[in-house]
Amino acid sequence: MYFASDNTSGAHPKVMEALMAANDGYAMPYGADPIMDEVRQMIRDKFEAPNAAVYLVATGSAANALSLACLCPPWATIFAHVNSHIEEDECGAPEFFTGGSKITLVEGDHARMDPDALRKTIAHTARAGVHNVQRGAVSITNATEAGAVYSVADVTALASVAKEFGLPVHMDGARFANALVSSNASPAEMTWKAGVDVLSFGGTKNGCMGVEAVVIFDPGKHDPWEFELRRKRGGHLFSKHRFLSAQMKAYLQDDLWLMLARHANAMADRLSTGILAIDGAKLMHPTMGNQIFAYWPRAGHRKAMDAGAKYYFWPFDQSLDGPDDELLSARLVPSWSTTEEDVDQFLSLIAG
Repeated sequence: MYFASDNTSGAHPKVMEALMAANDGYAMPYGADPIMDEVRQMIRDKFEAPNAAVYLVATGSAANALSLACLCPPWATIFAHVNSHIEEDECGAPEFFTGGSKITLVEGDHARMDPDALRKTIAHTARAGVHNVQRGAVSITNATEAGAVYSVADVTALASVAKEFGLPVHMDGARFANALVSSNASPAEMTWKAGVDVLSFGGTKNGCMGVEAVVIFDPGKHDPWEFELRRKRGGHLFSKHRFLSAQMKAYLQDDLWLMLARHANAMADRLSTGILAIDGAKLMHPTMGNQIFAYWPRAGHRKAMDAGAKYYFWPFDQSLDGPDDELLSARLVPSWSTTEEDVDQFLSLIAG
C-alpha cells in the first residue's frame, strides 16, 4: 500500500529489459547512440512534429530548469501557478539555471492558472521599464500539483494570453501521460497545437528508472544549440547516454507510456470513489489524473498507517493524536504498478 508518490514504484519490466539489452556491446556516447536516433523519430511521430529537437536528461528538475533557462533571461520572470512544481519543489533550480530570473506567481483553482489572472499579472509586470524585472515566459504544470488537468482548451487559453505579450510557453509534463489520457487529447493537441513551445516530457514517474525528454517544437524559433550547451554546462549530459535512450524507447514502444498512465489513473479513480463512500469523507481537489487529495476521519488514518500504508498528510503538520472522527487531509498517488488489491486493502482499513 504505497501511495506516497509514483516515484516509489520501480521501473516497468520492459524498461529494465531495454536497459539490459542496451548494456550489451559498445555505443557512441553523449547522445550519439543509435537508440537516440530512434527515440527522436518516435517523439517526432507521436507529437506530429517532424522538425522537433529532442533531448534527454535524467530528472524532471533538469528538464524544467534547462528549458526555462533557454526561454527566460536573467532579468525577466517566469509566470507560474503559486503551487506549481517549479515554485514549490525544485529548490530554486529554475532561478539558478536561468542565472537569476524570478518566478511570478499566478492564482487559480486546483493549481491551474486562471487566464484572466495571468493576463493581469503579466500586464502589471515591467510597468516601470528598466527598473522592473521583465516579462519572460509562462510555465504550465500538467497535470497540476493538485491533481487537476488542464484541458486542451485550458492550455490554449493560457498560451493565447502569453502570445498577447509575445511570451514563450513551457509545459512541465512530469505527469504529462496522466494528463493526456485523462483529457483524451493527442500529444500534438495538448502541446504545440495549443501554443506550447517547449515540453518537459516525463518518464520517471510513469514506469521509467530515470529519464525525461525536452521537446523543442520549433527549432527555428528557439535555438536547440543553446539547450545543448546549457545541458553540458549544467552537468546533465550523460556520457553513457544509451541508458537514457533505451528507457525512453521502451517507454514509447507500443504506447507503453499511455497504457501505464491509464492504469495509474484508473487506480486513482477506484481509490477516490472508495474514499467518497466513507461517511464524512470529501475531496480537496477533483481526481483527474493519478493524484488524490482527500479528507477522511483520523481513525481511518490511524488504522492504515498502523498497517504499514505509506502516504503523506497534506499539509504535513497533522497528527494521529486526537479525536477519531476529526477529518484529516492527505495526498495519495497510485502508480503504474498499483494493483486493485492494494487499493481495496487500503480502503478496507480507512473505512473500518
